[in-house]
This record gives sequence, C-alpha cells and structure tokens, in this order.
Amino acid sequence: MDVLRPHLININGRIYRRNVIKEEHYEEEEDFSYMGPPESEDLAADETCDTYIIEQTDKGYRCAIDVPSVLYKYIIGKKGETRRRLESDTKTSISIPKQGMEGQIVITGSHKAAVSSAVTRVEVLVDSFRRKQPFTHFLSFPLNDPKIQEGFVRFKDEVLQQCSQDHGVEESIFQNPAKLHLTIGTLALLNETEVRKACEHLQECQNFIRDITEGNPLPLEVTGIEYMNDDPAMVDVLYAKVSVKDGSDKLQVIADRLVEHFVSTGLMVREWDKVKLHGTVINTLFRKDSTAEDSGSTGRQTTSEREAFDARNILKKFGAYRFGEFELNTVLLSQRYSTDCTGYYTSAGSVNFS
Repeated sequence: MDVLRPHLININGRIYRRNVIKEEHYEEEEDFSYMGPPESEDLAADETCDTYIIEQTDKGYRCAIDVPSVLYKYIIGKKGETRRRLESDTKTSISIPKQGMEGQIVITGSHKAAVSSAVTRVEVLVDSFRRKQPFTHFLSFPLNDPKIQEGFVRFKDEVLQQCSQDHGVEESIFQNPAKLHLTIGTLALLNETEVRKACEHLQECQNFIRDITEGNPLPLEVTGIEYMNDDPAMVDVLYAKVSVKDGSDKLQVIADRLVEHFVSTGLMVREWDKVKLHGTVINTLFRKDSTAEDSGSTGRQTTSEREAFDARNILKKFGAYRFGEFELNTVLLSQRYSTDCTGYYTSAGSVNFS
C-alpha cells in the first residue's frame, strides 16, 4: 500500500492530516486522521458541534447528520474499514442507512466530545468526496429567446457554408439553439432535499436581483464571438459575447452575487473570482456526445479525446457577428441532461427580474 500526497486541513479549528491511499486494483480512498489536541490534553467536556445539534439521551449523546445516500460508501469504506476506524478512534457508534435509502447517519457515544469529534470527521469525508461528484444542476441565464435562436441558426448556416473546409469544423460541434444559455455556476445536488434547499436559496436572491434590475427585465445584446484558449488554430470552445444594452455591469453583478450566495451555503464551489459570462455556440465536447453540457469552466471538461477545430477563418469572418437583442427576465436552476417542453433544460426553480 502506498500513501500519497499527505497534507493538513483545518476544519472548524481542528487540524486533520489528509492522506490519499492507493491500493492496486482499488480506487483511491481518503483517510483523515485527527491531529490534535496533544495526547496529554483531553477534549473539552463541553465541546459542541458547529453544524449539528448533539442531543443528550439516557445512554449518552446522539447526533443525526443529513448525508445523501450516494456518499454513504465513502464513510463506510472498503469492507466497512473507514467506519470501523472512525468508531474506534472516536469511541462512538455510527449507524448508516442501507445503500440506496435516503436517511440520516446517526452517531452515538458516551461522551459529547467524542460524538462531536466523530461528526467533524464525517463532515470532512463528506465534503471531500462531494467535491468529486459530477455536477447535476447549474444556475443559468437562458439565451433561447426566439430572436437569438434565429440569429444563431443563421450564424451556424453561414459558418458551415464558408468555413467547413477548415480543420474540425462540422455541424456536430454547434450548440443546440434551444439550449443557448449563460452558465453562472454549477452544483452537485445529490438528493431531493438538496434540490429543495437550492431552490429556497435561489428565492433568497430575489430581493437583491430586483434591487439591481430596479424590477425590470435586462435588455441584452448578443454580439461578437471569442475563443477560450491561446491558439485560434486549436480551439475547443467558441462563445458569443453578451452585454447589457446600456453598457452597465448589472448582469455581471447579479451573476457574481449569485455565486457568492451559493458558495456561502456550501452548495457551490467557487472556481473564479468573477463569473465568466459567455454563451457557448461551439463546443468540441458535442462532437462525440450531443448531450454534453458546457459547465462554464474549461477546468472541468475532459480534454483527452477532444478534437479541436481551426477557428481562424470563423473569427476573421464572424468576429463581430450580431446574434440579436432580447430582454432577460429570469435566472434558472437548471437540471443537467434534461429537456423541457420548449427544448431548454428542465427548471427546478427560478427567480424573475420583474
């Protein structure tokens, strides 16, 4: 067994050593070892858990944690090893629902500090493996207004007529016009409870959104195209530029505030200081998978099997292409790999600007 990449993590004021353990024929397992306090120092008897309520019972103490069922296996570990280690280290008992059943993980023990320690370690594991889950939903500004769709179809037809001889340029890499959108940020919502919480958090954003828009739709124009890497002869993503007609930064402010709010809830991971607002019109991910979605981040996209295209002629001929104008009036919590009756992504929740 090889132990790789150890480093320390500070969680709720405690220091943990994170070791990534790799065994032949097995997936990586993460081991979190509590590093303090020193052996001579006992945990404080009145220690409390920051996130969850620890209840006193006839037999000691108890804490119930909401954890999506898809993450149970990471707390159980191979052949139950992770759970047994947690129980042994913290002198607690950890009850986990059967795989596939949603419920709460219940931690019990004779001492409050022991239960609190076990809760914190479970939280560390959950947080670590949650970050590895593929995103299921994303906040989006829809660009599928009929006028913009019409402009996009014209753009696609003209590009294919004039540039199809260029390397990698073919119909399959163009976005579905019904799914044109701006990605604000992605979320991994792992059960219905988390989807409901995300909808509630989106509703909490309504007031500041309407303050920014003054209760009106935002008039936008979609004009010009840009690419996402340094070499225009080897491009994977081409996007349309979107701006507010009055030249203000209202759309950017709304997007940044939304990300800030959702990051604070723990449902979203911040990737950039500012949201990169772009409407993808061509993405080489679509070449082999027409259902692929643009995540708004090149960092999450698989590049190993992507075939880039030569965008030099497209940029030269269509760099200032005008897709059209429309009034944006909503932000949506969109579900990945879905389609509603309009052809856009199915919405789990929404907030209107007016």
